Amino acid sequence: MKTIILAGGRGTRLFPLSREDYPKQFLRFNGQSLFQMAVKRALLISKPDDIYIVTNKKYESIILQHLSEINVSAKIVTEPMSRNTLPAIYMGMKKIFEDCGSSKVAVLPSDHVIDANEEFVKAFKNAEKLSNDYLITFGIKPTKPHTGYGYIKPSRRLRFGFKVEKFIEKPDLESAKRYVKEGYLWNSGMFVFTTELFFEECKKYASDIVKILESECDYSKLPDISVDKGVLEKSNRVAVIPLSVYWNDLGSYDAIYEILEKDPDGNAVKGEFIGIDSKDNLIISDGLVTAVDVRDIVLVKTKDVTLVCSRGSTQKVRDLFNMLKERGDERVDHHVTVYRPWGSYTVLEEGSFYKIKRITVLPKKRLSLQMHYHRSEYWVVVKGTAKVTVGEREFLLKRGESTYIPAGTKHRLENPGLLPLEIIEIQIGEYLGEDDIIRFADDYGRV
Repeated sequence: MKTIILAGGRGTRLFPLSREDYPKQFLRFNGQSLFQMAVKRALLISKPDDIYIVTNKKYESIILQHLSEINVSAKIVTEPMSRNTLPAIYMGMKKIFEDCGSSKVAVLPSDHVIDANEEFVKAFKNAEKLSNDYLITFGIKPTKPHTGYGYIKPSRRLRFGFKVEKFIEKPDLESAKRYVKEGYLWNSGMFVFTTELFFEECKKYASDIVKILESECDYSKLPDISVDKGVLEKSNRVAVIPLSVYWNDLGSYDAIYEILEKDPDGNAVKGEFIGIDSKDNLIISDGLVTAVDVRDIVLVKTKDVTLVCSRGSTQKVRDLFNMLKERGDERVDHHVTVYRPWGSYTVLEEGSFYKIKRITVLPKKRLSLQMHYHRSEYWVVVKGTAKVTVGEREFLLKRGESTYIPAGTKHRLENPGLLPLEIIEIQIGEYLGEDDIIRFADDYGRV
């Protein structure tokens, strides 16, 4: 069986941990990113060469880095922009069909926490057997009424599951209680499809999307639509297989509170925390957090943004994200550390006419050959060896050595070594925006 891993989502409900340039699937818990956990689940049902990752073009370099950390190679299918799960799955299915012909395909999200035990594997094997006749989804047996999940109502029993009667959007609490009593299942967002049946049902119920993806290929014309809304809720050929495994879609900070270990006072802490008479809080911070007489709050502190809200109200974080997005606030896009195909940079300090960065260049990688109109730069090597181009000169810099790049001068930074290169960059000028870059050559095809 082939597997598609969907890794193009934005994760807006986990701001400020998640940003548009570094979304939820790349956040790390217990040393692994959610994306890496998803890849390991995929390896339980597919060979590495049979795993296809569908993602946004701007996440490709992050995905390659996370794959290299777990020594897995997989095929990457890039979307020019995010358009929800139906276009993403269609692109992945189309690529699999082009590469392998008719196939059975599992579809997994990249940002969930799942106990992928023997029952998990068995359910996917059973789904393979039903998939010639049905589009298969997986329903999690609820542990409690939950208003943050969609629900599936099963009907007629099949060989390994049930025919789906209907899908229900996130309900109110009273409806959720009723659904749990009546045997409804949580919608897990995991599927098994055959290429033939999937394409057939897409042509029947989402012909406008198929037309764009098969002929025009203009992604900007695609609606933002899930596979549930676009196809599954309309088709009469959908089956659900129940799953009794631990599953958490990490769709809010309340969900993160659930998965983290608690101290004797019920506080879930990622970072350093000292509290007096403070209970049942979620604390995630880069530095020390102290609290007195605080209960049932979420405090998330990154280097540039602090979030404080009541537990139980964390679904509203998406509204905060959208408010900042409408204001054009760049903090919704990236952290103080920004990832690039060649490595990353972290803004350490900035003022009206200066900015100080720590730049990390991965082994055998290099930045574009570039020029700035409005700023000059001063580079100091703190780790590794740098290969530097300034104008017509090309030379090496070792730790403690430095160079100066005047405004208007072509320049390039490269790491020729086998270990990461770190430099401190001091920018000086009247305008220090990232759009003041004129590229003359680039290994990654950027404009």
